Amino acid sequence: MIGFLRGMVVAKSPPQLLVDVGGVGYELESPMSTFYALPAAGEPVQLLTHLVIREDAHVLYGFATEEERRLFRNLLRISGVGPKIALAILSGVTVQGFAQSVQSQDAVALTRIPGVGRKTAERLIVEMRDRLGTLDATIDLHSGAPSVTGNAGNEAFSALVALGYSASEATRLIKAVGPGEYGVEELIRRALQGAAREA
Repeated sequence: MIGFLRGMVVAKSPPQLLVDVGGVGYELESPMSTFYALPAAGEPVQLLTHLVIREDAHVLYGFATEEERRLFRNLLRISGVGPKIALAILSGVTVQGFAQSVQSQDAVALTRIPGVGRKTAERLIVEMRDRLGTLDATIDLHSGAPSVTGNAGNEAFSALVALGYSASEATRLIKAVGPGEYGVEELIRRALQGAAREA
């Protein structure tokens, strides 16, 4: 099992990133909470990892904190929740926010996350309630996004679609952010915050 990677950020295209570790390029998928904390391309990074083995692929997931990885692993144990939904949950809400939603039995808040329907939200609340003791829900995952060059709008659109939003929803959320010079991660963060505020 690969526990962590320490290397150089080569490329970032949410939710995927490429890390050079001693001349070997590792492709990873990460939640947006991790992307917010990533350094710029060419800078060193260390990520905690979780390997998911499927029949058709081995997929490596990278996390900025142990709390994120622990929540991801706990989510995978729930029936009907796969890596894609677990990644969407971590991208749509902080570990603390998720814990608060479960503790307050707020299924509506959880259904705002792409891929999480009413039944899945209710299952998350029931099955995760007893596991919250293993999660440290006091961290702040939003410490600031690195600057990113390129067409931020197009990259943010692709990332939102990859996270489960429809093309029209992604376009609407990006437009709702309003004018400004945003990097990709900042634009996605603002779009997801806008989605979370919607009932």
